[in-house]
Amino acid sequence: MSEFSKELQVTAEFCHERPIDVFNKHIPWEWVEEAVQQTGRVSLRKRRLPAEQAVWLVLGIGLQRNRSIQDVCDKLELAFPDVDGELTPMATSSIIKGKERLGDKPMRYLFKTTAQQWEQQSDFDEVCGLKLLSVDGTYFKTHNTEENQHFGFAQKGASFPSVLGVTLMSTRSHLVSDAAFGPVTNSEISYAQQLVGSAPDDSLTLFDRGFTSAELFTSWQGASSNSHWLTPIKTKMRYDIIESYTDYDHLIEMPVSPQAQKQTPYLGKRWQARLILIPTPKGEIKGFITSCLCPERYLFDDLVKVYWERWEIERSYGELKQYQLQNKPTLRSKKKSGYIRSYGEY
Repeated sequence: MSEFSKELQVTAEFCHERPIDVFNKHIPWEWVEEAVQQTGRVSLRKRRLPAEQAVWLVLGIGLQRNRSIQDVCDKLELAFPDVDGELTPMATSSIIKGKERLGDKPMRYLFKTTAQQWEQQSDFDEVCGLKLLSVDGTYFKTHNTEENQHFGFAQKGASFPSVLGVTLMSTRSHLVSDAAFGPVTNSEISYAQQLVGSAPDDSLTLFDRGFTSAELFTSWQGASSNSHWLTPIKTKMRYDIIESYTDYDHLIEMPVSPQAQKQTPYLGKRWQARLILIPTPKGEIKGFITSCLCPERYLFDDLVKVYWERWEIERSYGELKQYQLQNKPTLRSKKKSGYIRSYGEY
């Protein structure tokens, strides 16, 4: 459980301070108001649960998954008094309507705002002067409703539809900088393409080998200043050595598939990367390719160390599912229109 979640839970159960004040230590009121105003979701008439309060509700149910939506609303004291000035409990149906009226745009806006602000305050792991980030995808089960079947099923015979999410996060803080998600019928690479331009300048992003794509990696490298990538090699990867720095460190060229050339003509027929090979005690050869081409600037040993720390990618998602989702990876929304907001809760 994150420190933020622990703090909110303790405050809600034991403290006299309003639980919602815990949010304000991390998310100022001004950010929420801006998110609502900039996306046109300001309540035009007096409601017991106006748009600003609905934002706090969405955040609350994401952090307190063991509580019902009505309990979260009551514990955070989100509802305004009724027409008689009485602070009576709101009906669950009214709370749900208030949440649905909010839509997903304010949560998207707030997500971007918090990511930008927190990123400036966060420390990053670094290698060769580059901030370390990672990109990977995972499946989140959702309720098996007729609407949600639009997202597809992760496996043949699966009982629940799933949403495929791909995120960009810091390897140190696990702070999510950006995310793209949707039906599992689309590829992880297609969602990663939506994150192009989200990596900061002077950064190195680690990808799983399933993301290997000339189009994705060249776009990633060109979208920000000195933005690099690194990914493990595939078993049957085809390449030609252009220059060798050592027996295990090479500049290589790889063919661009005819399909990729047709879709993105600017790629040309071949693309370059640096190949670093790593012999293991069992005699196997592992390795990776990267856009960090200069061996003097990006040292062999430093990059190899980064490669062996790739487990941080899986650990990040493990923490998300174990602590945030309590090993119940189910998005709450029963409607296709609400999955973006539900995903944003996490």
